[in-house]
Amino acid sequence: MLKNLERTFKPLIYKLLMKSAGKKQNPGALNLNPGSRILVIRLNRIGDALVTTPFIRYVKAATGCSIDILASTYNHFIFENNPDVSKVIVFEKSYSFMKKLINDVNNSGYTAVFDLHDDVSTTVSYLLAKFRVPHIIGLKKDNSILYTLTAERLDSETNHVIDRLLHIAAAAGINGAKDDVNVIYRIKENSEKRAAKVLDEKFGEKKFLLGINISAGSMARFWGVKNFRLLLRRLEDYNLNVLLMSSTRDLSLAFEIQPDKKKVFYTPDFDEFAAMVKRLDMIFTPDTSTVHIASAFSVPLFGLYVRYMTNDMIWSPYRSDFEKIVTLEPNLDNVTFEDVENKFLPFLEKYLNG
Repeated sequence: MLKNLERTFKPLIYKLLMKSAGKKQNPGALNLNPGSRILVIRLNRIGDALVTTPFIRYVKAATGCSIDILASTYNHFIFENNPDVSKVIVFEKSYSFMKKLINDVNNSGYTAVFDLHDDVSTTVSYLLAKFRVPHIIGLKKDNSILYTLTAERLDSETNHVIDRLLHIAAAAGINGAKDDVNVIYRIKENSEKRAAKVLDEKFGEKKFLLGINISAGSMARFWGVKNFRLLLRRLEDYNLNVLLMSSTRDLSLAFEIQPDKKKVFYTPDFDEFAAMVKRLDMIFTPDTSTVHIASAFSVPLFGLYVRYMTNDMIWSPYRSDFEKIVTLEPNLDNVTFEDVENKFLPFLEKYLNG
């Protein structure tokens, strides 16, 4: 009931906020240096956080400024081991937290706030309206009066999400080198050690290691028990080790697909999952956050993508070599085993025989 009330009143609150908010004054050029401090806002999910890390690296390398992050309870851990981030603030949806946050931001000497959200958020709009920071920067959208500078949206059909975020930095006059820009995720030492130990226990002989991840954010991107079984059977023709990877939510499905539990890897810990991805020679996945982890460690990837009712470019790995199958349907039901076999096996063989 509370969620329904929130959905009902949010549009009204947003309209009142826009009517009462005065247009922010442009203070002139943004000049960031090692003595400057900025706040980057990126709420939402894990994938949203991962695609933000190249922006952070780019700004840090170009200016040397101190960068704090306002993140969500769902994605804050992506930033917590990042060498370019000075402080991570975990957003809480409460009046007392927002009151304290606004006071802290207004008294912390920030030079700029960057809102990296594509869409308008009532919560973020409220914060931006209350922040008293010289520069407030974001994409041009319905709440543009809350920014001192807006960046035009790059075409989402032809520009990678990471390039669209870097464009915000460029619009603010931050110009650096893009050649080495990539997703950044730093794995903890304990997770690295556990991944190495698990692989030693599961596979005695070292061979090409292929990870087959069956899990994604929603069941719409689950390819089906039968299809995964057929894939494992087909892969028996190759000289490689195959590790079936799953979230704890999908563990029963994983054991249906692969009864040999020794060849299944699962963990509720994202850091441990990332450590395992890093050790793979290739990964097969329907999950976009896994795509970005693969990119961070240059792991070749085969992706299954659902692009339903959108023309946006898929969230492909920014730096890794990849192959893909894209369906325009709301789920993967129409993607046959033969479809995957015909595209995936040549991609796999390129690395096995290379």
